[in-house]
Amino acid sequence: MSALLSTHALKAWYGDFQALFGIDFEIRAQEIVAIIGANGAGKSTFLKAITGVLPVAPGNVVFKGRPIGGRKAHRVVAEGIAMVPEGRRLFPSLSVEENLCMGAYAKRPGPWSLEKVYGLFPVLKEKRKVPGTALSGGQQQMVAIGRALMSNPELLICDEISLGLAPTVIKEIYAALERITRDGLTAIIVEQDVLTAERVSQRLYCFQEGRVSLQGNSRDLTHEQISHAYFGV
Repeated sequence: MSALLSTHALKAWYGDFQALFGIDFEIRAQEIVAIIGANGAGKSTFLKAITGVLPVAPGNVVFKGRPIGGRKAHRVVAEGIAMVPEGRRLFPSLSVEENLCMGAYAKRPGPWSLEKVYGLFPVLKEKRKVPGTALSGGQQQMVAIGRALMSNPELLICDEISLGLAPTVIKEIYAALERITRDGLTAIIVEQDVLTAERVSQRLYCFQEGRVSLQGNSRDLTHEQISHAYFGV
């Protein structure tokens, strides 16, 4: 099966500082692929390069067989890629429902609507008129995921969605993600917890200092391999 999204010798800079050094990556349709790595390993930079936040060469990022590297972020969303950003980044002046509706601005056709998001996260329907930033951390994360789904993506990218959340809330968030991907959505998960990353993904990439230090089937990689790739020791 050909890749839904792939990167080829992907490099990225912040001014004169090079953050990524030739990343080769691929994800096939209906896969869940996890990315792990220490702080500063290049994980979030990689996501920014895919989603149009950082400029890269067109052929460095290929989606559904077409080069999309360097496209503006709103055009990447229109192509069918949505990101749940680290820190959620909800609009503080908007209600829960208004935050969700912001995700639909690209007007891509597909199955996701307000009612379907409310079916996935019923608590959001109860709180739909409440300011998004007035919710608990877990509920805010639900809004961020729902907002991304409202763009009807083919590829959902989640950056550190468990960060700062209680274990019971993390379990609830990932149970919802499992239902989403079971319906055919493809997902890239950047996750700080290695055990969670292994559990929820089919394949795993480890980044270290802007390079891929390890990749393979999540069930086949040993803890020794992951530890060496993660810490370099």
